[in-house]
Amino acid sequence: MLSARVDVRATLRWSTPPFLAWLAASAITWCVARASDVAYWSVAGRERWDSAHYLSISRDGYEMFRCWDRAGYAEAGFRDVLCGNVAWFPGYPVVVRAFAAAGLSPDVAAVVVSELALLGMFAALWYLLGSRLTSVTGLIMALGVVFPGGIYFHMAFPIALGTLALLVAVIGVKRGSWVIAAAGGFVAAACHLVGAVAVGMLLLSVFFAWRSDPVRVRVAKALGSAVVAAGGVLWAKWMMWRATGAWDAYEQINESSYGQGGLKNPLTEARTAYDLPFKDYFLNPDTTLTWLTRGSLEAHHLQLWLNGLLVLVLLFATGWRLLRDRRLEVDEWAALLLMGAIFLMPFFAGAKMSWYRNHGQMFVALLLFRNIRPRWLQITVLVVLLVLCTVQYVRLAAMVFAGVLV
Repeated sequence: MLSARVDVRATLRWSTPPFLAWLAASAITWCVARASDVAYWSVAGRERWDSAHYLSISRDGYEMFRCWDRAGYAEAGFRDVLCGNVAWFPGYPVVVRAFAAAGLSPDVAAVVVSELALLGMFAALWYLLGSRLTSVTGLIMALGVVFPGGIYFHMAFPIALGTLALLVAVIGVKRGSWVIAAAGGFVAAACHLVGAVAVGMLLLSVFFAWRSDPVRVRVAKALGSAVVAAGGVLWAKWMMWRATGAWDAYEQINESSYGQGGLKNPLTEARTAYDLPFKDYFLNPDTTLTWLTRGSLEAHHLQLWLNGLLVLVLLFATGWRLLRDRRLEVDEWAALLLMGAIFLMPFFAGAKMSWYRNHGQMFVALLLFRNIRPRWLQITVLVVLLVLCTVQYVRLAAMVFAGVLV
């Protein structure tokens, strides 16, 4: 009985920081929603643009058709291109459907899944930080609360679930468990194409992980986990094929409707993303704007600069650590590879309208802030970034609640 009480107390002590981080993230987001005249604790407040596609997959599965083949589409202004929902991966909708099977509506289930995944993200980050509260780990957790693009962790999107899966993959590599790493990679890849970066990280893990194993076992673990993770993408394509009869349904609709396909010039795409006039494209002219929303309609400009600053700071800090110690920890290598790939992938793929939420999955790189030295510089950098990220989180969230960001 005494042992059980001790275990409960230890569990409560361990879980308190992640829970408080989740609570703080919810409170800040609620405040922004209130200032944006949006009911945060409502289904409608959490659904924007692509949420409808994820929910349609959850309810009815996949479909693809010519827009003008259905009545009303041409009259509504659709071009004669492919329509449907096969441009979105099935991992999140399938989990939402599982929660809905317990009696929740799909809309409510979608919000519950996102919030539980966000809580899991904070728990996973806390574990990777050593589960010990210090000024540095506390600041890193606080930075996670207002992480750039983090507003999408609360929305009916797969960003939180996919990020949690990436963190699980990092934990698996850190613990030397190829099963955990492969499971995390599979879910990440099944949730979003950006999550497929886990495949590359796991493949490269042969060079920095599984160090206690013989070379043949290291190769087998790296290759095996990467193959399983790649199965997430293959499963997504199989789901689309089963519904549409086309193995390349994802590629077809992206090329036809969104002009995506093949590799793009990342510099050109970054410039296009920066200049994109979201407010001119998507702002309803009849919407009454609050003071906060009016000042946030071009928040994506600063977002790109801030994301780049975060990457540069972490690259410099990690490079300095590598030069000084001639080594990095296993989870640091994994986080570094994922960060670089997540930052670059949207620009190589041409995701000019969604890079800001895709970059939210760089959350996995937060543990790299522990590499900054000396300590006074580490704390100074974290405090400055915390202030910048808080201001930007509020502005981007207001832009999202206004329906301006897709």
